[in-house]
Parts: sequence; C-alpha cells; structure tokens
Amino acid sequence: MPYATRARRAVQETVSGLPREFWWLWTSTLVNRLGAFVATFMALYLTLDRGYSATYAGLVAALHGLGGVVSSLGGGVMTDRLGRRPTLLIAQASTAVSVALLGFVRDPVAIAGVAFLVGAASNASRPAVQAMMADIVRPEDRIRAFSLNYWAINLGFAISSMAAGFIAEVSYLAGFLIEAGMTMVCAIVVFLKLPESKPAEVATTTARDDSVGLGTVLRDGRFMSVVGLSFLVALIFQQASVGLPVAMGEAGFTPAEYGMAVAVNGVLIVVLQIPVTRFIEHRDPRRLLVVSSVLAGYGFGLTAFAGSVGVIALTVCVWTLAEIVNAPTQTGLVVRLSPLHGRGRYQGMYTMSWSVAALVAPLMSGFVIDRFGAEWLWGLCAVVGTVAGLGYHVLMRRLPEEEAPTPVEPDVGVRSQPEVGAG
Repeated sequence: MPYATRARRAVQETVSGLPREFWWLWTSTLVNRLGAFVATFMALYLTLDRGYSATYAGLVAALHGLGGVVSSLGGGVMTDRLGRRPTLLIAQASTAVSVALLGFVRDPVAIAGVAFLVGAASNASRPAVQAMMADIVRPEDRIRAFSLNYWAINLGFAISSMAAGFIAEVSYLAGFLIEAGMTMVCAIVVFLKLPESKPAEVATTTARDDSVGLGTVLRDGRFMSVVGLSFLVALIFQQASVGLPVAMGEAGFTPAEYGMAVAVNGVLIVVLQIPVTRFIEHRDPRRLLVVSSVLAGYGFGLTAFAGSVGVIALTVCVWTLAEIVNAPTQTGLVVRLSPLHGRGRYQGMYTMSWSVAALVAPLMSGFVIDRFGAEWLWGLCAVVGTVAGLGYHVLMRRLPEEEAPTPVEPDVGVRSQPEVGAG
C-alpha cells in the first residue's frame, strides 16, 4: 500500500467517530491558542516596552500563575455547579476583557492586579473543557480525543508564538487586543455551537451535586496521590522554560540557540502527536505513565552531558516523546478516577497540580542552580522522574474498569458516561 494511502487512512481513523460537539470544542481550543500572546511576551512587554525591572516582571509572572492556582479549584466548582457551558462562557469572556484591559493599564500595581485576573480567568476554563470532553466522548475514544486537543493546543501555540514576534515589533497593544478578540470568538463559538453536556441526573438532583465537595476530593487518597505524582511530572516539564534557559545561558549559549533547541519540542508534538496516539490509545495506561515519567526525568537528566545545541536538541526529543505520551494518558486517568457528578472539581484539582508546579519550578531551579550547579538540577530531574514512575506503578495496580456509555435525553445532543468510582 502506498505511503500516502496509509497516511490518509491513519488520519481518517484518528479523527473519525468523535461527536460533532467535540470538534466545536476542539476548534475553540485551537482559536484560543492561536491568539495566545500575553503568556509568551509578558516579560518582554514589561521590560522592553514599559521599562520595568526583571524583578518586577518576575513578580507579575508569579501573580499571573497564582491566579491560575486559585481559579483551578474555583473553575472546577463552577463546572459542577453551574455547568460546563456557563463556566466556559464566563471564563472566556472574562479573559477577553481582562487581556484587553492589561494592554491599557500603566500603573505598576494595576498591571500586577490585572495580570492576576488574566491568570485566574484564563485558567478557569480548563476544568470545564476537560469535563465536557469526558461527557461527550466515549471512554474508549478519550485518549484519542485528549491527544487531538493537546495537538491543537501546541499547534496553536507554535503559530501564535511566531506571529506574536512580528506583532510585538509593530505594537504590543495590538497583540493584547488580538488575543482579546480571538478569546471572545471562542466564547461566541461556545454560546452558539456547544450544548450543555453536564449529565442530566446531576443537573436535576441538587443533593447529589452537593455530595461531591472539595473535601470529597481531598479525602480521595488514591486520586490525591495521582495529583501529587502529576505535580512531580509537571515540575520536570516546567524546566523546559525555567531551568533550561538559565542553564544554557550560564553555559555560554545565546538566547537564539536556546530558542532553536526548545523549538524542537513544538515541532515534534505537532508532527508526532497523532501517530503516537494511534500507538498508545489502547495500551495499558499504567505502563504508559510509568515509562513517560521515567523518560521525562532522564530526558532532562541527559542535559547534564550535553555540550552543544545539537545534543541538547536530542535531549529535547527524549522528553518531548514523554510529554506526548503523558499528557493525554494522564488526563484520561483523571477522568477515569473521577465520579460522574464531580468531574469539574476533580479536573480542577488536577489542573491545580500544574499551576502550583509553575510557581514552584522557578524557585526550585534557581535555588539548585545557584547553590549546587545545573548538573544537580538535571540529576534531580532524573530522581523525580524515577520516583513518579514508581508511584504510578504502585498506585495503579487496581485501576477500576470503565463501563460502556449510556445515552442521555435526546435533546441534550451528547452522551454521558456511567459513574466511575473514585476509589
């Protein structure tokens, strides 16, 4: 069979069988990431355009991350109480307004406050997106759906990063307004095309909806252990944007060389996410998480032996493969361990593990590099990856089986999944 025919068939099998609502949600994700500007160029905007110090820029970045930590739980609660669609509308509309406002404020205190609001608003939609995908996609298709969504995130971010560089040369304000406009487009798409997917039995039974609170999530020992392991893995992946550039700078590499090395990450995700998904979607998630955790740790660990941009790029290939496998598998596991009527809160807690890692990683990497040297940071990554892999191996020995989905009322237009015990 010719290669082109095989490739076309592979793509068709990857995208087929997913509901229409998923593709509208996928489109919303892609448009959102295509308009990403603030997260990419915030530091340059504050230091070069506004003339603030690097310390102040770091404080604003930390407040942006803190907003994400707070809204992870808040967005999860809103997802379960208000529903997926209202939460997405509120989060995306709030993001659009706050991003536009950030382009106009000039007072340093006001900039810091609005940056916190941007981080909170933009992160609040994540639990709703993940819960809605779990609602509308059959269990056997979830890994594929989460992979396609992750692919859209990275494709959009890769394109927006390149476009943002040109936009910044013309006007930073234009970048803020473009992001605000595209985020509002996402809110409109959600309003017009996505029906509420919150399972009917949850939407009509208040007592049952209230039975899963944040305390329930915190008392779920196995799930919280998975959240802790997710935090460890996130600490490793965060080094791509915090530890790696600092270490390369101290080793005499230029910013352009760091950019070339880390660009391999985005390119590989766009190229390999779909074919790798076909390989992993029906395989044991425990084994995938163990292997990806170890691969991530030792991928960064190998950086200690890299003396050139080419070798660093090879290490990027190793941990990027781990990221491609880990991201959809981890998200699918969170859904599998979440009770049907508490998906938003569970997804919010999982999202928070990454938000907290984004706060901790810069402090950890800076301390280790300053006190002990970059080689110790990369060695620590290998240790953390090993610990996470062992943790997944132990915790997932008795993973609950998923059942086939049952349809909800015809006018809802989506499917709900039967409840899966949270262990």
